[in-house]
Amino acid sequence: MMDPFTRYLPALEATMRQAIPDTTPDMLYGMLRYHLGWVNTAFQPTLDKAGKRLRPVFLLLACEAQGGDWQQAIPAAAAIELLHNFTLIHDDIEDHDRTRRGRPTLWSVWGEPQAINAGDALFALAYRSLFDLQTTGVSPETVLRAVNLYTDAILHITGGQHLDLSFEAERQVDEVTYLTMIQGKTAALLGLACELGGILAGATEPRLAALREFGVELGLAFQMQDDWLGLWGNSAQTGKPVGSDLRNRKKTLPILHGMAHSAEFQALIAGDAPLGDAQVTEGLILLEAAGSQEYTRTQALAHHQAALAALARSEGTGEAQAALYALTEQLVGRAT
Repeated sequence: MMDPFTRYLPALEATMRQAIPDTTPDMLYGMLRYHLGWVNTAFQPTLDKAGKRLRPVFLLLACEAQGGDWQQAIPAAAAIELLHNFTLIHDDIEDHDRTRRGRPTLWSVWGEPQAINAGDALFALAYRSLFDLQTTGVSPETVLRAVNLYTDAILHITGGQHLDLSFEAERQVDEVTYLTMIQGKTAALLGLACELGGILAGATEPRLAALREFGVELGLAFQMQDDWLGLWGNSAQTGKPVGSDLRNRKKTLPILHGMAHSAEFQALIAGDAPLGDAQVTEGLILLEAAGSQEYTRTQALAHHQAALAALARSEGTGEAQAALYALTEQLVGRAT
């Protein structure tokens, strides 16, 4: 079977590197290269982790599965990944995360003001990359449609981030609001990637709707699985200690379910300070007793199945469609 990462990543990485100007101010663009995993803090080349590039790979697979030329879509794939990394820079600042991918975050090295500014620059460069579709033979009408779709998705993403930040001050968050949040933060960008790949291939409207639904449902399943891993995942695989989300009182799906179904659990996590080891252990026991672990896995599986059904309705063909199925199975298989 085709390995999409071997097939697409060399051209994607080359396009992304070309998107970052080799000009002054040196420090600004050096910071971006650092965040993208290409250089160290002294701006010397390095082989550090650079992210999985999943979203652009989904875009290129969707394009090829719909009969399009994936090489023509490379600027859009680069734009998706640059946009994703812009959100990570700002997320790290807003969440005060000091490490990402095993390295210090941008703001923890150069300070919040410089990191905000660097993120803003990356946001602009992402748009410039999207407009580079004009150079690969994409029609002006299709480029305009892509830009409008891209802009709408950004508004969904920032709306989801707004809700996520507001959760920190809320004692109670209902599941409907949580779903709205992850539809913005996690699912919107993956839905955009899949739909945009179809648009660049000239897919029909029903197929585009199916591709969008596929990406959104897969994003929801992926986030719910991530919520499960944040409590019960193998720390050697996740890079986080067992129960880390509970320790920090993050309002993830299993925690919200536990709050709604266990008065003991709700009492346990009342307050603001991080929980200790004994409290985390007790909380995990209470969540399991409330059925929160099984509920989260069941919900993730339901969205995973919905994603596969939407992928089938997209009527893609060939090795690219087969790779989409395979990648979908791999992404939502870590919690089993």
